[in-house]
Amino acid sequence: MPYFDAASAAPLHPVARQALLASLDEGWADPARLYREGRRARLLLDAAREAAAEAVGCRPDELAFTPSGTRALHDGIAGALAGRRRTGRHLVVSAVEHSAVLHSAAALEAAGGGFTEVAVDRGGRVDPGAYAAALRPDTALAALQSANHEVGTEQPVAEVAEECRAAGVPLLVDAAQSLAWGPVDAGWSLLTASAHKWGGPSGVGLLAVRKGVRFAPQGPADERESGRAPGFPDLPAIVAAAASLRAVRQEAAAESARLRALVERIRERVPALVPDVEVVGDPVRRLPHLVTFSCLYVDGETLLHALDRAGFSVSSGSSCTSSTLAPSHVLQAMGVLSEGNVRVSLPAGTTEEDVERFLGILPGVVASVRQELGAPAAPEPAVARKAAESELVIDSLGKRCPIPVIDLARSIGDVPVGGLVTVLSDDEAARLDIPAWCDMREQEYVGERPAERGTAYVVRRRT
Repeated sequence: MPYFDAASAAPLHPVARQALLASLDEGWADPARLYREGRRARLLLDAAREAAAEAVGCRPDELAFTPSGTRALHDGIAGALAGRRRTGRHLVVSAVEHSAVLHSAAALEAAGGGFTEVAVDRGGRVDPGAYAAALRPDTALAALQSANHEVGTEQPVAEVAEECRAAGVPLLVDAAQSLAWGPVDAGWSLLTASAHKWGGPSGVGLLAVRKGVRFAPQGPADERESGRAPGFPDLPAIVAAAASLRAVRQEAAAESARLRALVERIRERVPALVPDVEVVGDPVRRLPHLVTFSCLYVDGETLLHALDRAGFSVSSGSSCTSSTLAPSHVLQAMGVLSEGNVRVSLPAGTTEEDVERFLGILPGVVASVRQELGAPAAPEPAVARKAAESELVIDSLGKRCPIPVIDLARSIGDVPVGGLVTVLSDDEAARLDIPAWCDMREQEYVGERPAERGTAYVVRRRT
């Protein structure tokens, strides 16, 4: 059964499994103790730190192991902000950062500080000039992911790092998605990562802080990990994480080229096989193993369950799979279609046969979900079916994605060319999906306005 969600968690690497089992026998003692068992454990911890630091591109004494990548982000941001509190309490982030970064920004704002979100283009990439413009005299820290976790777009880390250096602002880079494929461009001040993203065990994160960066660990003082990760370390997991990181780096060049070719096949063939699909993310500057696409007229949760029954494990940023009924903040920031969103992230070892099987079953699965929802089978005709009204109001209140867009598609032919269709909706995803539908159908999105209930989305028929 193909597992296509490596961006969430990669399967445990064979080297990680071997190292984990071996270190269970050798690394159980306290590495802070001076007796024989403690010294043995300390040697394992030091070797793991050296291996991880080599992969990151920092000194061993600059790197600490944390209980998770999320904890590394939280502690890294909090420590850097505290260390530079005399400069100010302003944080700069991109609009597509991991939620852990955005939650830290919200916590800073709640405590009286502030933050600026830098917008991204439709491919999910920040502009270094826009990032530089967001830096202020009171900016204590900037944060930027090396590559996006939902759409795979790589960020211009080197260019942004240069802007931050010129402004005297340290840059924290979230390298969780990219570290397996190679070191991050130089210029960063802090870096975080998470072992389960590269095939290490869960429960191990990395936090690197360059020498000279002002950093004040928060919380009660602890002598372990330079005070940055209190408590007894999970040494077997740390050893396995470092060993697997070294192993995947050795395999990275060959595996990257192989998976990139498979992803390119998906990017090219999905729009040809499935009507009304938008492939999102930068087509060139992207991770080698990840592709994301969105399907019109599809309920994301139903689609994921159908693919699971067909034997494929994928993930989604669609609001239709969310208990909040709000689309992914990444897709929102990019302004792309969110309904029926599918993220495919291939783990190492994925075969051509696996990808061909996926491409073979996908059209039927999407067609089945659309039929179940009563979606249009083909684009609306160029001539109105019955152009009696020049303006039409559709009440889609209380309906969730993709129903408001399906209602729009069914009704656009009921107004003449130049006529208006107004969709009333209280579904947050409609703010993205209706403009995206207009782009795909060459109709004019006039705009939105508040309604007595929900929002009124106005579309002018052009074809």
